Amino acid sequence: MTQTRPRYEVIARALREVVAGSEANARLPSEAELCEQFDVSRMTARQAVGVLVADGLVYRVRGHGTFVAPRRVARLLGSPLSFTEGMRARGLPASSRVLEFRQIDPSPGDRAALRLEPGERPVLLERLRLGGTTPMALERAVVTPRCAGILEADMATESLHAVFERLGHLPMKAHATVSARRATAKEKRLLELGSSGVVLAERRVISDQNDMPLEHTETRYAAERYEFEAVLYRGETEDRT
Repeated sequence: MTQTRPRYEVIARALREVVAGSEANARLPSEAELCEQFDVSRMTARQAVGVLVADGLVYRVRGHGTFVAPRRVARLLGSPLSFTEGMRARGLPASSRVLEFRQIDPSPGDRAALRLEPGERPVLLERLRLGGTTPMALERAVVTPRCAGILEADMATESLHAVFERLGHLPMKAHATVSARRATAKEKRLLELGSSGVVLAERRVISDQNDMPLEHTETRYAAERYEFEAVLYRGETEDRT
């Protein structure tokens, strides 16, 4: 027996093809146009569009219509690649807006992560990171005082990891954790978040070729524009029964 596909699913499938061939922020047909094109009710057209909204493929702007959502940028979880390197690998120009750049008294968490001695003062670097003209992440990096030479660098244009290498420290290892949470008012404003208001917060410690910590960083990514990937391997000694 042949089962008839619900009309809203047929429309949603057709809209997915439109989205796949469209640029980010392109306007989709209105509900009225979909009703006329597919000969369905307004409720059915709205249901079809709602499927794509739920999947993060499109977004609605009240009074203006429905638009193609920007493609999410993927990041490999735990990768020591810098933001600049990650953007470059995806063909996007990276730039930064420096929000804060100075030596600070470390928090207990920063002190432990960077293995600081009493009295040592690390460098705080907070930047808004952009891919092209789109705000992608809000980054707070606390850098070991062994690399205090970064204070002489132009961190609006330079990669932090490139500066580390110039100072003789090669970023070799990353330990990272990721969690999702509601964005703060500051994060919503700077990242220009939509109604979801969710960020993916990655905390990581980057170590150099001598296994000495270089930076303790929290980066808040716009969840609507970012996703994380993980590559997993089964250990040789694991029980496979």
